[in-house]
Amino acid sequence: MATVALDKHPCPACGAQAEWNPGQQKLVCPFCGTASPYQVTASGAIEELDLVRALREMPDDLRGWQSEKRTVQCRSCKAVSVFDPGKAVSVFDPDRVGQRCEFCGSPEIVDYQEIKSPIRPQSLLPFRIAEPAVRDQIRRWYKSKWLAPGSLKSRALVDTVSGVYIPYWTFDAQVVCPWEADAGHYYYTTETYRDDEGNTQTRQVQHVRWEPASGAVEHFFDDEPIPGTQGVPRVLLQQVEPFPTKELVPYDTSYLSGFVVEHYQVVLLDAAKESEEAMREKLEEMCAAQVPGDTYRNLLIHPTFSARTFKHILVPLWLLTYTYGARIFHVLVNGVTGRMAGEYPKSFWKVFFLVVGIIILVMIVLLKGS
Repeated sequence: MATVALDKHPCPACGAQAEWNPGQQKLVCPFCGTASPYQVTASGAIEELDLVRALREMPDDLRGWQSEKRTVQCRSCKAVSVFDPGKAVSVFDPDRVGQRCEFCGSPEIVDYQEIKSPIRPQSLLPFRIAEPAVRDQIRRWYKSKWLAPGSLKSRALVDTVSGVYIPYWTFDAQVVCPWEADAGHYYYTTETYRDDEGNTQTRQVQHVRWEPASGAVEHFFDDEPIPGTQGVPRVLLQQVEPFPTKELVPYDTSYLSGFVVEHYQVVLLDAAKESEEAMREKLEEMCAAQVPGDTYRNLLIHPTFSARTFKHILVPLWLLTYTYGARIFHVLVNGVTGRMAGEYPKSFWKVFFLVVGIIILVMIVLLKGS
């Protein structure tokens, strides 16, 4: 199925392609600075799609990017073979050539031929944090990392900050979850014993009285998020969450102008399974909280899921990827809230002297104590 190109967003002054400016919340020309009078006209409400129906067959009218795009795949991210599912897949404007991978910086990108057009995002969160503020934030972050090599702080790493829209799936479900468990109630008895000197002493000994218990939890899960990306480290992504899904706007290509969009690599079926596992973990905690008494054991839950829906959304991320030595490091900034997480190399000598200092301090304390 061919994707249909929507209207471009030309600058009214010079005709160049205008780009979304998070600071001004407008389309702004990167060449002459003119703010475009274009108004975002995303139509319709944000729709929750039926999960069961979608897993059977997603209609073609919900597929594609609604804009002419070139999809490429990095040959260096996490794998070597072109179609390995562990590699980052990005979507670029077709006129952007000579592009480097936004996730690892490699120039080894190739055209990615999709077997079927992707499920189109239903909504997105526009960038709200401007790039200059992100650069300043990263500089301050570097300066606070005193274990980092001194040369790292002097390098112009912020020059490679990129704005990327990454894919997420969100899931809703109504759940009724009966449970059963053994509820434990503490009680105490007095015990007599002899201490080390042969004197008779008494003490309280804790016991547990077990009783069968059961109940049910009813809960509605709303917008449970599952990342669709494999180009961003999950552990860092979790540190910049949450993304405020209550502020989603309907999908409109004007928000994407000037940014790279990552193609989801976690498909809907896998994301749905992951969301159900996450819901089950939360349900187990909810059921455990209902068990009476002081402790419990043998908790079993029997959830029934209904009214299951999902959305495919795009969330904004400022991404810095840099190489130091032989390793690749990432710094992420939430494009809406500004929450930040990152990796950085540590100086061998700074770590060495820190450990030596701690050992000396412990020895001083021990000597004073003796």
